[in-house]
Amino acid sequence: MVRVPGRPPKPAPKLAVIRRRLRSETGELARKRAEAEAAIAEARKSHARLREAIDILPQGIVFLDAEGRYILWNKRYAEIYNRSADLFRPGARLADTIRIGVARGDYPQARGREEEWIAERLARMHQPGARHEQTLADGRVILIEERLTADGGVIGLRVDITELKQREASFRLLFDSNPVPMIVCTLDGERILSVNDAAVEHYGYSRAEFEKLSIRCLQAFDSDLPWTGASGGEQAAQTWKHVRADGALIDLAVYSRQLVYEDRQAMLLALMDITERKRADARLAFMAQHDSLTGLPNRKLLRQQMDDMLLHTRRSTENLAVLVLGLDNFKAVNDTLGHGVGDMLLRAVAKRLRSTLREEDAVARLNSDEFAILQGGVARPEDAALLARRLLEAIADPFLLEDHPVVIGASVGIAVSPGDGDDSDKLLKNADLALSRAKKDFRGTFSFFEAEMDARAQSRRKVETDLRSAVQSELLQPHYQPLVDLSTGRITGFEALVRWPDPERGMISPAEFIPVAEETGLINAVGALMLRRACTDAAQWPDDVRVAVNLSPLQFRVGNLLALVMDALKQSGLPARRLELEITETLLLEKSGQVLATLHALRALGVRISMDDFGTGYSSLSYLRSFPFDKIKVDRSFVRDVDANRDAQAIFRSIVSLGMGLGVTITAEGVETEAELSCLRAEGCHEGQGFLFSRARPHAEIVALLQAQRGLIAAGSEGRAA
Repeated sequence: MVRVPGRPPKPAPKLAVIRRRLRSETGELARKRAEAEAAIAEARKSHARLREAIDILPQGIVFLDAEGRYILWNKRYAEIYNRSADLFRPGARLADTIRIGVARGDYPQARGREEEWIAERLARMHQPGARHEQTLADGRVILIEERLTADGGVIGLRVDITELKQREASFRLLFDSNPVPMIVCTLDGERILSVNDAAVEHYGYSRAEFEKLSIRCLQAFDSDLPWTGASGGEQAAQTWKHVRADGALIDLAVYSRQLVYEDRQAMLLALMDITERKRADARLAFMAQHDSLTGLPNRKLLRQQMDDMLLHTRRSTENLAVLVLGLDNFKAVNDTLGHGVGDMLLRAVAKRLRSTLREEDAVARLNSDEFAILQGGVARPEDAALLARRLLEAIADPFLLEDHPVVIGASVGIAVSPGDGDDSDKLLKNADLALSRAKKDFRGTFSFFEAEMDARAQSRRKVETDLRSAVQSELLQPHYQPLVDLSTGRITGFEALVRWPDPERGMISPAEFIPVAEETGLINAVGALMLRRACTDAAQWPDDVRVAVNLSPLQFRVGNLLALVMDALKQSGLPARRLELEITETLLLEKSGQVLATLHALRALGVRISMDDFGTGYSSLSYLRSFPFDKIKVDRSFVRDVDANRDAQAIFRSIVSLGMGLGVTITAEGVETEAELSCLRAEGCHEGQGFLFSRARPHAEIVALLQAQRGLIAAGSEGRAA
């Protein structure tokens, strides 16, 4: 080649091409290297993002290749298998870590069958199906779910379900061992999924039979399920009626709660048997409105029935009659044959009354021996009178009770709406007033209500109200009537008689208010007040003058009479020997051990006991054997005209002779004439009391009377001395 001076030699064309190609390939290689490095960097970023993503998951995640080698796992996976985490590294075989874990005792389910358990576990991994559970050495339970990838690898999910299993165990324990019958069913109630032992026992179905039933099969009547239309959560109790296997009906209080049972929504039912409670409630409701002895409606239910019947009568021309029937002498049956026979009689009477009435009529028991009958459709008073006669005839027939023929009568009071009242209270009250009239006047018959009966009742109620106020205000006063020694004419004592001075009506007669006091129980307060005042007044009298106080039988029944007397004596300072207590034969009719014990205790204190109104009782002589009386007070009926009546003289002479034989004082009550006094002295009577000597006087006059007597005695003594 010829070289031209001054110019560089030109490279050969082939070398230049090579150089250019080298430069081009070097650039391409650098570019590809850069792309590869960028891809690697991006992959690393993706891997980091993937790890970051799976690390925040609450479940354990593991990626395995087709040969079961570890590719990737998250922190939760390592935490779950913390005893084997030291073996986890990319490329390690899961089978090897499982085998080492089995050898370490990490899997208690494998104990005793290690190779078999490992084989089953690997088979499930490579042929994944349903989820399964795995128990670890520390007691935790892990739920495993695995899926194959397109390249034959495995993605595994691990969930720690220990707490869930504990709750399930608790539920199972509470469910299976609960004494309350419990059922788990589908939400629609068409299938029963599970029952506990209590349900099997209570219903009488076996578990296999339960599985073939629906909730509706248990229901006695077609109705919506208790939880129908309710939102999830616990539902308040609802009442249900079910049928047991033996056909028995039972009442239930059903509590329901929605839950997940074996991976499906279900309903848990707690079934509280309230059959007995409902029966008890029904019995209580019945007892609240019915008489326990006869089963008849009581006063409360009677008023409801009356209100209903009165409402009906207001819409028609017919009236309502109220008949109150009272048994005559029922107390005598109790006293002679006993309360057991008395109860049998009341039940028999109730049965007869029901059988005598129409279906639309009503009967109720008001109290011990009184019944009320409601008669609807009354067009005229004669209709009620006709029914009253039928009732009286029915009761008049003898009753055979425990082989005892018992004959008892009855009386009936009648009130008819609207004339005798247009409400239940007024009709009942007026019928009762009519009954009182029938019992008082005739017995064994019936009486219609009359307006004046109500007037008398109103007057009596006013007496009761005023008397109660007078007792509280201590307006009642004792007046004293002298007891005179017939042989000397000297006053030996005074009988305290209660008096009621009223600012408006003046002095009210004891005959008007004492019966009211005994009927209402006020006699106890009246008697206590009179006893205290009489003792206080008598303490101011001469030491040889006694005071006599009347006692009512009702005061003995209270049970505090002895304490009352002791307190009155103590507060007044009156010696017990100067107190005389008068009782009537009526008290001894009761033949009560308590009464006799109280009388003996009073006598032991030194108090004198007198029998008042002797001769008016049923068997006065027999009472003298019951108690050693200090005095017998002969009733005024034997004293009146004793001077002119030979029979009365003979009777009185016998009484005086009896008294002398018993060593008791004989006092004649109601002495009003000198002739009577002379006769009584001639017969040997010891004491006298009556208007002939003095009326009952207030305490101030008694003090003056005693002073006058003391002056006379003193003057007589001086005269004898002279």
